[in-house]
Amino acid sequence: MAGRSKSGDRENVTVSFGARFAQSEQFRSVFRKGMALVEAAATYLDGDGRKEARKLRPPHSLAYATESMRLTTRLMQLASWLLIRRAVSEGELTPEQAVEEQRKIKLPGAGSDQPSKEFEALPDRLRELIQQSLKLQERVIRLDHMLGLNRLPLTAQLEHPLQTQLSRLRAAFGSDAD
Repeated sequence: MAGRSKSGDRENVTVSFGARFAQSEQFRSVFRKGMALVEAAATYLDGDGRKEARKLRPPHSLAYATESMRLTTRLMQLASWLLIRRAVSEGELTPEQAVEEQRKIKLPGAGSDQPSKEFEALPDRLRELIQQSLKLQERVIRLDHMLGLNRLPLTAQLEHPLQTQLSRLRAAFGSDAD
């Protein structure tokens, strides 16, 4: 997003909020916390998490496997988003290249990525990591929206992924397509 600034003889200078944000201490803080979370999750899942997972019985062992995979995927997506934003701020990527790269990242709609119903039976540390990753994800989704990097309005992101296709079918074949 860009805004117009009027200062002295530099009238109508476009100021990119995204570029300024990526240079800010707030972004560096989010970046450091995000990367530390990725590292903490990897350390846990490769160490104590494996030991704790072996002690679980079905269906909790299945919930552990599912949630640890979801955690890993979520953190990979978030780390990719953060790395792309940092690459733009350091001049390694142009904003146009960043947009292309970010199309590969699948951030869910706000509030749509919730843990399984077996969540309370999972080891404490895994639950902590999941909750921290969900908070980071919500923050990144808000930043993505604020920076204008998303392709859909925030309210449209909350719709079910098939809603667009169902709407097209209804439009093509009438309301009997339900």
